[in-house]
Amino acid sequence: MKKIRREEKLTSKERVMRVFAHQEPDRVPINYFANPGIDAKLKKYFGLAKDDNEGLREILGVDFRGVGAPYKGPRLHRPVEGRSVDPLWGIRRRWIEHETGGYWDYCDFPLKDATLEEIQSWPMPSPDDYDYNSVLDMCDKYEQYAIWIGGPGLGDIINSSGMIRSMEQVLIDLITDDPAGLCLIDRRLEIQLEVTRRTLEVARGKIDFMWIGEDLGTQIGPMISKELFRKHILPRHKKFIDLAKVYDLPVMLHSCGSSSWSFDDYIDAGLKAVDTLQPEAKDMSPAYLKKRFGEKLVFHGCISTAGPVAFGTVDQVIENVKETLNIMMPGSGYCLAPTHSLQDNSPVENVVAMYAAAHQYGRYD
Repeated sequence: MKKIRREEKLTSKERVMRVFAHQEPDRVPINYFANPGIDAKLKKYFGLAKDDNEGLREILGVDFRGVGAPYKGPRLHRPVEGRSVDPLWGIRRRWIEHETGGYWDYCDFPLKDATLEEIQSWPMPSPDDYDYNSVLDMCDKYEQYAIWIGGPGLGDIINSSGMIRSMEQVLIDLITDDPAGLCLIDRRLEIQLEVTRRTLEVARGKIDFMWIGEDLGTQIGPMISKELFRKHILPRHKKFIDLAKVYDLPVMLHSCGSSSWSFDDYIDAGLKAVDTLQPEAKDMSPAYLKKRFGEKLVFHGCISTAGPVAFGTVDQVIENVKETLNIMMPGSGYCLAPTHSLQDNSPVENVVAMYAAAHQYGRYD
């Protein structure tokens, strides 16, 4: 079996928590996300079984593991022919093929024209129907790793609401204070917040940080005005940040596109780390972020899935990783990760080079 890791002095948990405290670890922490196509190719490359997710993460040196309470209640939304229907929320998707693979695209948007009454009666999961106690076993299994709860979909408003109401309509809802749209947002977030609270209470002391999300930017600037952000997004996110404070957990925010315009407000609210960090977006380059926010935020991401990993050579991938590390490593506060899930158009040798370079050049000792 091919290996790319080197001898290490710290556990993954120790490594990540040092970085969250802006203390130097033995090496930069590493994370991994990938589409099914490239994930399968990587497992084949390393001689792993198709379902050996843990084996692949061990080889790549991934320091993070996520936990969550699994849903154990009834299916709330029926299947629809030709669609993938989420059984809890009723989100619909269709399969779209392209030259390097395919993806599930959101469609139909069953609540796009829904009234307030229709959204109030739309089936959503009950916090009572989750298996919270099983989280303890997950935490024990991953006790050597940095354990997160949530993810990019926790607390997010525009993206997840848009999956079922359409992004266009959600933006209109925020601008016009549409009662139906705001009801959809708040019903979903209230359920998420309570499920998260119960999970943290059961797993008290075993989870290391909370991960929330919101796509706030396009490639050239903010998706919404700062006024709208402060009115509708930040107050709702602060409920999750305040919940994390109760359990003494740092919070990391996922946001695609140009989102650094919101970071000062998030810092004031208590945010500790930011994720994705698409370097090609406005005011999101590693150099800009490190100079502007390096003393206040921890960074997670920066290796663009639309850059050399997808379209360059192995040498260009290595150079990109080295350049990013040279900027981000001083003073600690950086975790190397792709900006999104690695895509099917990324050559295997490029992905392997990315992680090998992280282990070779991301060392402090």
